[in-house]
Amino acid sequence: MLHTVKVHVRWDDQDAYGHVNNAKYLTYMQEARVALFWVGPKEKGQVEKFTDVVVAHAEVDYLLPIFNGGFDIDVKIWVSKIGNSSFETSYELLSDKGLHARGKTVQVMIDLDTMKARRISEAEKAMLEEYVA
Repeated sequence: MLHTVKVHVRWDDQDAYGHVNNAKYLTYMQEARVALFWVGPKEKGQVEKFTDVVVAHAEVDYLLPIFNGGFDIDVKIWVSKIGNSSFETSYELLSDKGLHARGKTVQVMIDLDTMKARRISEAEKAMLEEYVA
């Protein structure tokens, strides 16, 4: 299921060229990911909140610059692939101006005691499957 998160574009997200700095797009994607995988489950009282996850890979295709700040953009987020110890999340960043970027991140589940990759639990997999699109 596709999920949409409103993310605020701040005035200080702009760089010297008058558009939003490329690194901020990853921040917007992170805010959407936190809303979906941590805040959402926490609000529902679910135990699994994906707090033991690290980003192993990130990519962004910049399509349309974001000029100015002080407004919200929509970040569409969904799970595009589920593996044994990792899952891929895809994103689209949109405003009334159009599609600004597409992105993907790969998250790896880790054991907090050993700091090594671990398998995705059945409960976590079930939660992830809710957002497969």
